[in-house]
Amino acid sequence: MKEILIVDDNITNLKQISSFLEGKYRFSLAKSGQQALTICAHERPDLILLDVQMPGMNGFDTIARLKENPTLHNIPVIFITSNLEPATEIEGFRLGARDFIKKPVVNSVLIHRLALHLNISTYQTQLADSVKTLSDNLTASIAELIECRDENTGGHVVRTSQYFELLGRDLIERGMYPEQLSVEALNMMVRAAPLHDIGKISISDKILLKPDRLTDDEFNIMKTHTEVGARILKNMFARTPTQQYLKYAIMIAASHHERYDGNGYPTGASGENIPLCGRIMAIADVYDAVINDRVYRKGLSHAEVSRIITDGRGAQYDPCILDSFENCCSKFSELSSYRDHPS
Repeated sequence: MKEILIVDDNITNLKQISSFLEGKYRFSLAKSGQQALTICAHERPDLILLDVQMPGMNGFDTIARLKENPTLHNIPVIFITSNLEPATEIEGFRLGARDFIKKPVVNSVLIHRLALHLNISTYQTQLADSVKTLSDNLTASIAELIECRDENTGGHVVRTSQYFELLGRDLIERGMYPEQLSVEALNMMVRAAPLHDIGKISISDKILLKPDRLTDDEFNIMKTHTEVGARILKNMFARTPTQQYLKYAIMIAASHHERYDGNGYPTGASGENIPLCGRIMAIADVYDAVINDRVYRKGLSHAEVSRIITDGRGAQYDPCILDSFENCCSKFSELSSYRDHPS
C-alpha cells in the first residue's frame, strides 16, 4: 500500500484528508514543514500533500528543501491551498510541484488526483530503472570487451567494482569524506568503475599481451591509456550529459594510476589533489590485478597481495582508504575466491 504524507498546520484539515485516505493508503501526518522533513528523513513517502500557507516554513520553503535532497527530490508533491491565484500556481510549478488541489478538499477529486500522480510516478521510476539497467549493461559489456584483449575473462571489471563498493561503504560508515562521498555519489562511482581501463582500446596487442617486462618506451605508451580513457569518456559525456556517472568515470580513468606521494601518472598529482574516486580505485584495481594471473606472471595469494598494498600506506595509497581496506580485508578475500566465476 502506498504511503502518503499529509502536511498542514490545521488539525481539522489533517483529520478530514486522513479520513478520505483511510483504507486506501497508508498515511502519516505533519503539522509543519520542518516536521515533514523530519518524517521524510526516516521514511520516504510515495507522495506528499502539502499545504501552501503555513507559519514558519511555508509550503514553498518546504518543497525547496525537499528538492535539494537527492534522496527526496523525486517524491511527487501536490499542493493543497485555498489560494489558486495564477502567481501561486506558477511559483509552485516552478519549484517542482506536480499539481494543486483547492481547499476545501473534495474526496473524489483527491482520490483521483492521487491515483493519477502515483501511477505516473511508478511509471517514471520503472522507466528510469530500465534505462539505468540498459546503460549499466552496455557499460559492463564495453569494459569486458576491452579487458578480454589482454586474455582476462572480463571478471576484472565486475570484481573491481565490488571491491570499490566495499571500500566506499566502509568510508561512509566511518564518516570519512562526507562532502564528497554520499550513498548516491558512491552508487554513481560504482557504476563508473568498470570503465577505468577503457583507454586500453588504444594500446596495441604487442604491448598489451607482451609476456615479458615492458621497455621504458613501451611503458610510456601503456601509461597513455589513462589520458585516452578520460578523453573517450569526456566525449561520451558530452553526447549523453544526463548520464552523470560518466563524470566519475572520467576522473577514475584519468587518476587511478596516480600515487598518494605524487610519483604516479599521468599528472603526478599527490594526496587529496587526486580525486577520491581515483584513490579508491587505485587499491581495488591493484588488488585484483596482483591476485590474478597475467600473461607475464602468476597471481599471488591474498596474504601476499594484502601485504604489498598495506606496505604502500602514504606512498602509493591514501592512508584513510587503506584503513578501509584493512577493515574489509576478509571480504576482499571472500570475493577474490570467486575470481574464476565472475558472474
